[in-house]
Amino acid sequence: MGYKYSDSGVDQDMKGAAIKALTQHLKKRKGFGKPIGDNKGFTGLIDFGDIALSLCTDGVGSKIMIAEAMDKWDTVGIDCMAMNVNDMICIGAEPLAFVDYLAVQKPDLRVASEIGKGLSKGAQMSNVTIIGGETALLPDMIKGLDLAGTCLGYVKKSDIIDGSKIKPGDALVGLRSTGIHSNGYSLVRKIFNDNALDYHKVYGKLGQALGLELLTPTAIYVKDVLKALKKFKVKGMAHITGGGLRNIIRLNKGVCFEITDPLPVPYIFEYLQSFGIDEKEMYQTFNMGMGFLMVVDGKDGKRLAASIPGAKVVGKVAKGTGVRFGDLHYGDY
Repeated sequence: MGYKYSDSGVDQDMKGAAIKALTQHLKKRKGFGKPIGDNKGFTGLIDFGDIALSLCTDGVGSKIMIAEAMDKWDTVGIDCMAMNVNDMICIGAEPLAFVDYLAVQKPDLRVASEIGKGLSKGAQMSNVTIIGGETALLPDMIKGLDLAGTCLGYVKKSDIIDGSKIKPGDALVGLRSTGIHSNGYSLVRKIFNDNALDYHKVYGKLGQALGLELLTPTAIYVKDVLKALKKFKVKGMAHITGGGLRNIIRLNKGVCFEITDPLPVPYIFEYLQSFGIDEKEMYQTFNMGMGFLMVVDGKDGKRLAASIPGAKVVGKVAKGTGVRFGDLHYGDY
């Protein structure tokens, strides 16, 4: 059967069930500040008069453990920023401000400084201001450290992109990833640890040490996407994170997203798969070279792709439901 994400202790279906168990008790505010939409997309929206404020939160996850193994901390701050701002732009919102949360077993000034460098670089790449944060010392709870953040942005209500206008015939434009980004690392670490690989060594066709390859920062799509929104009528956008192609289903559950000409798959995924992960598991766990997806009218697909370095038309919207790629089909997510 090969490796599955659940083998590493991460069960996406159970995660979904846990989220439902938590959110069933949450009550919604009414009037000014009330939620807009069902907030089941990539970021939350709240009513703020003529505009909507957007709030989202995310962390780096167990990629932190690779940074610890390599003692290299200057890139995980970029990942933390990317995981938030890439989610936020999916509904057309512009990220404005960010706060970070660093939980540590014990303070380390050098590590904190290196993490700060990454956060600063990520903020510059996103045109975001880091306005504060929190550092928690939790020696009884934390082994090592954990890094997360929360982002605030805004969008005019008339410019909210919710996927409702997506229809058969629309074009799917994929934006290149820089590698594994910041998802699936529990499975990645399990496989490489099971096979006693050394993160400091070069394997296969990798151009650098395995650990450095795994620490390649998550791509930040903010500037390219916000620029494209000024030129094209974009109907839907998806940040391809944990869940792989299934993330696209969130855009509209009444159509089928057909991937017919995917972006090139970076070698790190081929190397990872060689240890025994089937094709379906790979595409429902990792981004496989496509970190972001945009949906536009069919006539605009090639022009949009040409306006973003490395982007291409990867498929189309068709009748049906879910996501289809060759013999693979993913249903509800």
